[in-house]
Amino acid sequence: MKIPNGALLFACAVVLLASSVVDLGGGGISLGQEEQVIKVVAKRFEYSPNTITVKIGVPVDLEFTSLDRLHGFNCPGLSIRTDIYPGKVNRLQFVPQKKGTFPFHCDNFCGSGHEGMTGTLLVTD
Repeated sequence: MKIPNGALLFACAVVLLASSVVDLGGGGISLGQEEQVIKVVAKRFEYSPNTITVKIGVPVDLEFTSLDRLHGFNCPGLSIRTDIYPGKVNRLQFVPQKKGTFPFHCDNFCGSGHEGMTGTLLVTD
């Protein structure tokens, strides 16, 4: 069965329009909001930057790179975590739902200074 070009174009327009007004919910990335992209570099025994500021309700894309070995990023207060593998960009996407100051840390043992590999994620208005 062949679909007329006009009908196909109309169907695509309807799908596009519907997707632009749907709230994805559940902490997913919502359409129509500018995403905050923040690059974070991990290396023994630090994150750079070690203070990350984001806005409540605005999608965040943390782009991690490791300069030396496997590290982790764990922010229990926001229930987010990822591994950070060397040689690739490791992405963590989320939408902050509550304001506050949330400590994060490396949760993959990386040597004798591992305990000090920490930082703060600040969620503001």
